[in-house]
Amino acid sequence: MSRIDDLIAEYCPDGVKHQTLGEIGEFIRGNGIQKRDFQDSGFGCIHYGQIYTYYGLFADHTKSFIDPNLAEKRKKAYKGDLVIATTSENEEDVCKACAWLGEEPIAISGDAYIFRHHQNPKYISYCFQSELFQSQKKKYITGTKVLRVNGDAMAKIHVPVPPLPVQEEIVRILDSFSSLEAELEAELEARRKQYTHYRDELLKFERES
Repeated sequence: MSRIDDLIAEYCPDGVKHQTLGEIGEFIRGNGIQKRDFQDSGFGCIHYGQIYTYYGLFADHTKSFIDPNLAEKRKKAYKGDLVIATTSENEEDVCKACAWLGEEPIAISGDAYIFRHHQNPKYISYCFQSELFQSQKKKYITGTKVLRVNGDAMAKIHVPVPPLPVQEEIVRILDSFSSLEAELEAELEARRKQYTHYRDELLKFERES
């Protein structure tokens, strides 16, 4: 048996419970941060558009900051919360999520939701990537040019919720695959550059005089 099989046999021998996101946490809508509010330092913040372009599945530092006085009136994500972009021009990006792992709270813009829960944050972030989540998400998308999914809709989506030791082992395995994938991508990029160099050198001839 695998380590996960052992843990399931120990902690949930009758099977893994599936619950709605609304049963295991709450959705809090972000508010009022514009790109023009960004500054070089201050109170960390995430704008919903950055979730598509900058952040991965989890983060412990922010790209952008706002004035601390402005941040006082903004909704905040705390360590372990998910930050979810809920507006996009394409179906794939709607509900893209990033688990916030930083020690300090951060401000969250509108068109993003905070998901507050007591599960393993990386596990929940991986769940948002899964086919199970994506297939359920589709029926809650509204709009044509601009696609949206609101917090009430996301709260109806079911995910498997094994005990925390099982979640932690799943995260350990998926993290190791993510690390391997990054290494392979770096190696592939190096090989591409090497290929380009040798191709150009091999095809470089002096012209006949």
